[in-house]
Amino acid sequence: MGLKIGSPKEIYAGEARVGMTPDSALQLQKLGYDCVIEAGAGKGAGLSDEAYRAAGVTVVETAAALYETADIIAKVRPPESVEVDRLTPGKTLISFFYPAQNKELLDQAASKGANVIAMDMVPRISRAQKMDALSSMANIAGYRAVIEAGSNFGRFFTGQVTAAGKVPPAKVLVIGAGVAGLAAIGTATSLGAITYAFDVRPEVAEQIESMGAQFVYLEFEAAQDGAATGGYAAPSSPEFREKQLAKFRELAPEIDIVITTALIPGRDAPKLWLADMVAAMKPGSVVVDLAAERGGNCDLTVPDQKIVSDNGVTIVGYTDFPSRMAAQASTLYSTNIRHMMTDLTPAKDGVPVHNMEDDVIRGATVTKDGAITFPPPPPKIQAIAAAKPKEKVKELTPEEKRAQEIAAFKTQTRNQVGLLVGAGALILLAGLYTPASFMSHFIVFVLACFVGFQVIWNVSHSLHTPLMAITNAISSIIILGALMQIGSSNYLVIILGALSVLMAGINIFGGFMVTRRMLAMFQKS
Repeated sequence: MGLKIGSPKEIYAGEARVGMTPDSALQLQKLGYDCVIEAGAGKGAGLSDEAYRAAGVTVVETAAALYETADIIAKVRPPESVEVDRLTPGKTLISFFYPAQNKELLDQAASKGANVIAMDMVPRISRAQKMDALSSMANIAGYRAVIEAGSNFGRFFTGQVTAAGKVPPAKVLVIGAGVAGLAAIGTATSLGAITYAFDVRPEVAEQIESMGAQFVYLEFEAAQDGAATGGYAAPSSPEFREKQLAKFRELAPEIDIVITTALIPGRDAPKLWLADMVAAMKPGSVVVDLAAERGGNCDLTVPDQKIVSDNGVTIVGYTDFPSRMAAQASTLYSTNIRHMMTDLTPAKDGVPVHNMEDDVIRGATVTKDGAITFPPPPPKIQAIAAAKPKEKVKELTPEEKRAQEIAAFKTQTRNQVGLLVGAGALILLAGLYTPASFMSHFIVFVLACFVGFQVIWNVSHSLHTPLMAITNAISSIIILGALMQIGSSNYLVIILGALSVLMAGINIFGGFMVTRRMLAMFQKS
């Protein structure tokens, strides 16, 4: 008989997410588990107790009954002290935990003899992406940050030209291009804003630009590489920070919306958008600080509050962005939990196997059988491969460039002379054994092939299709022969000539129309 897994109602004020949804419960039952839910636990996410019952989940009335019934407790927020007190030896708690910041809670959980799996400690390796709850929640936070900014911003994101006047597009700056930052970039760009983004890791510039945003570069040679920090940015040097702040001060007067996402694990949020930058922004601008829970990236951020500065800039410091989209957040988080349980239950018999040799399970486990197992050893698999330094292209001197051009010209000349000599020899050979009437047509054919080859050979690949269309149109010069035959005295020849004129005409006009449309694809207008 399988163990029971249950989700209590979150007791943290304002938290609307839930650790289990009816859909995830169906998948957990396939792993052999019986599912339990506290009454009303899914109400904030729009999930009724009836929906859980329909999915085969047992609904209990109180949290105490759930903790007593369930062998595995799956919740969202780090547990409160009263919740840890309900754990007993052998039980397993799966939730966000933040062990580095909650030392007392960690000691309390260990003293209870319970196993604790911290979803925020899942290592960022490829195999663990399906369990990466931090990324799931950051994705929602980045999206919601743009929506929140829009609700506090007094204009459109996209530019418009209307009968009532012209509306310029909003300019958005996203600081930090992690999961939350990339989600914010994608949302702001899709809404039509001119989006800028900055990150201390230069290798993310391609990701940013591929999403339609502009990467903010610094004139700084010793830019740090965060590749060896498990997917997070590393603290920057004082010199780099000064260049960074100077660039932000330069951008501040023209930016309408700033979204900050910069966080370093185990540290307070770095101050990146200072009070003087807020003072330089236009009235009505918005700053959304996703790092508010760790002190904020903005000097004026007040956690869990929205304030307005003296110059009319709104600073949003909410710490519950995922909870503000509870239905979506619960779906993604419960899926992360389900994937974790899949790894814990290889036999699908409802009995978890806590394999401490597994990088993912070992990394996420912070207490086991009464012992504190935090911090974990580094994973055997590197999270992100260090970026290889790009080879510098050697600058050629004018003499070297000239020598290369001469060599290329000589090679091309040799090839063309060889081709002409070979073709001439073949034509001469054919002329010795074929009649004069054949040779006149054959020479025209060969010259046509040569001219076509020379015309098409150096054409860019992107223009091959329009070139084929125009060639098709030109080849319809055969319409002249059809027109000449229409004057024949034979009705069959007249009918065939008319059909030939019709088809050749379609070829001509269609070829030129296709060419025009194809060439228009390469024009910016």
